Amino acid sequence: MYNSRIIGLGKYVPDHVVTNHDLSKIMDTNDAWIQERTGIKERRWIEKGSEDTSAVMGAKAARIAIERAGLTKDDIDFIVFATLSPDYYFPGCGVQIQDMLEMPTIGALDVRNQCSGFIYAISVADQFIKTGMYKNVLVIGAEYHSGGLDKTTRGRSVSVIFGDGAGAAVLTRTEDNAKGVLSSHLHSEGKHAEELVVDGPNIKRWVPEILEANDPDDISYYPYMNGQFVFKHAVSRFSEAIIEGLQANNLQKEAIDMLIPHQANLRISQFVQKKFGLREDQVFNNIQKYGNTTAASVIIALTEAWEEGKIKDGDLVVLAAFGSGFTWGSVVIKW
Repeated sequence: MYNSRIIGLGKYVPDHVVTNHDLSKIMDTNDAWIQERTGIKERRWIEKGSEDTSAVMGAKAARIAIERAGLTKDDIDFIVFATLSPDYYFPGCGVQIQDMLEMPTIGALDVRNQCSGFIYAISVADQFIKTGMYKNVLVIGAEYHSGGLDKTTRGRSVSVIFGDGAGAAVLTRTEDNAKGVLSSHLHSEGKHAEELVVDGPNIKRWVPEILEANDPDDISYYPYMNGQFVFKHAVSRFSEAIIEGLQANNLQKEAIDMLIPHQANLRISQFVQKKFGLREDQVFNNIQKYGNTTAASVIIALTEAWEEGKIKDGDLVVLAAFGSGFTWGSVVIKW
């Protein structure tokens, strides 16, 4: 049995910075209100006319990760792409990456697990490598939220939270079972699917019906979130997933060198930090700068933490996420 380890990381975020003050000019909100509830100060949104899309940003992050891994695009055996905002309804972004990077005709898989997308994607890549099917797997998380948000006072509770960006990781085979991905743990609870959802269009209300209705006040295209309900479940499931990962590897919470939580809300991260008795330098947060980039958030944060020298060889790194579905999970890594 092989292990998989991360050998290359990359991230890309749009240049356009949107501050809380900027949002106060287009909706009834203010910096203090947003920071108090989310911890967010600013986020990156793709500007109108930009070439950036989820796939394009993913390709930019992937090129960096592949170069840092010391590989070429021809060394990659498989692509796993996580997003809730693909360029097309279908096909998925994975095949676009194969084309954009001019790769051989390798397989490409798309993961639709929203905020937990990168956790699920890492687990898929890890299993392909562990079984010996592939040696080098490219994993990408990318999101283009800003084009699909209700940027009015009506949608402010959701639209102030989300940002655009992408991150990528290259996983490779190792025979050192003491290093790399030690375990991954995945869960779902579909009965809460409608508590965090984009409802339209869907097969129960398909394109002809939408066109016939032609309702300018239809908000089903915009994300809906039952904020307090989601928050309550998130703090519980985050903790459960982290504990499950530690117990599976006979580890105590004191063994954690770096926790990278999904950047959903700074208050959730702070709650988890306090519950596990972790210092501020043991938990990496960058939601203040980027907002919630869902499937991209964990990999952007992981990349940034590594770039800043906060993750070192031999560190125990725990990734955890919770989001729409509900889905949640954790990955335990010996760096």
